[in-house]
Amino acid sequence: MYFSDRTDAGRQLAARLDHFKGHDVVVLGLPRGGVPVASEVADALDAPLDICLVRKLGVPQQPELAMGALGEGGVRVVNERVLREAGVDARDLAAVEEREHIELDQRALRYRGSRPSVPLEGRTVLVVDDGLATGATALAACRVVRARGAARIVLAVPVAPRGWTARLGGEADETVSVHTPELFYAIGQFYRDFSQTPDAEVVACLDRNRAGHDPIVQDTTVRIPMATGVSLSGRLAVPESALGIVLFAHGSGSSRHSPRNRAVAEALNRAGLGTLLFDLLTEAEAVDRAHVFDTPLLAGRLTRATEWVAERQESDGLPLGYFGASTGAAAALWAAGDPDSSVVAVVSRGGRPDLAADHLARVTAPTLLVVGGRDALVLDLNRRARSLLRCESRLAVVDGATHLFEEPGALEEVAELATSWFTGHFRGQ
Repeated sequence: MYFSDRTDAGRQLAARLDHFKGHDVVVLGLPRGGVPVASEVADALDAPLDICLVRKLGVPQQPELAMGALGEGGVRVVNERVLREAGVDARDLAAVEEREHIELDQRALRYRGSRPSVPLEGRTVLVVDDGLATGATALAACRVVRARGAARIVLAVPVAPRGWTARLGGEADETVSVHTPELFYAIGQFYRDFSQTPDAEVVACLDRNRAGHDPIVQDTTVRIPMATGVSLSGRLAVPESALGIVLFAHGSGSSRHSPRNRAVAEALNRAGLGTLLFDLLTEAEAVDRAHVFDTPLLAGRLTRATEWVAERQESDGLPLGYFGASTGAAAALWAAGDPDSSVVAVVSRGGRPDLAADHLARVTAPTLLVVGGRDALVLDLNRRARSLLRCESRLAVVDGATHLFEEPGALEEVAELATSWFTGHFRGQ
């Protein structure tokens, strides 16, 4: 017996990972038992802690045999060889996926609530569990983390059987185990206390870590002067050591007070991104519906706000991006298509890119188009618009969501997609 409990195992494992302290690493625990172990590692390394949610796709008549895995953010890993040898057809695979998707979403909501996952793009990620037996879950976790953009993956466990690294097939860049005994029957044999980890403990570990790592945000009410003599109200929020700043262009009938845009902005702030929420029109102008759909006017004001942000001390040369919602997405793409545009990434939520007209083909900033799966008309418009884009682009469909993303978990998925897109492209600047 090597460990008194998972806390003790985490401390012993952390001692083996001390060389990562001071580096830009993220620690991911595999729920549920891996989270208290990962929590000790994250504390020792002063690193952010998150969960790595993975659901194994088991062969219908042989569920212990993995034919693939599902991860958050639409990550899907399928083993074609197992599918072929087990004779699993598309219908059977879809049924298993549907069931596991539901469980994945329920666990994400249970453990994280409305908070987005920690961005992994371009970072070193430590995947931690309380031990490794068959390696199937760890293998799937590594594949999911790689698909989410991790630059380097370290799989770390307190105990694993001798020769365990061969089971991973090179999916991890580095492996660490405190003990590798010759006689290995089950992970629990190496713990004095190996009782089941309750959901409440998983949530407590995550909350405790977040309290120490949520960035301090400088939040300021601002007035943005326009060339026409009017000034627009806004709210500029910039975390310490921000990666970049995202300017929001809201849709028709909305304003800087939009609860949906505010929710996304808060998620970006927690991920270390600055945000500017501002009104594209004055109160008097907003009464005239013609102004609401005046894309050149709105794009011009977004461009001026971009110049204003770039001149602020808070920006300090940080990369800038646009988040456009509904008709505001047209303004964002129109402005991004200007030859002098300085933005490095664009995200459209339920956008009307068709209103950007021929400016679409001029956009050079990588563009993410996020559309609800049940928003048929807008989905079709975005598919057509993507064919006109000449820049790096992606169309992300949020299953089951309508135009306003009011369904449970839909807006959280938008926030996660936007966070990943901006952090990934801001880090490259």
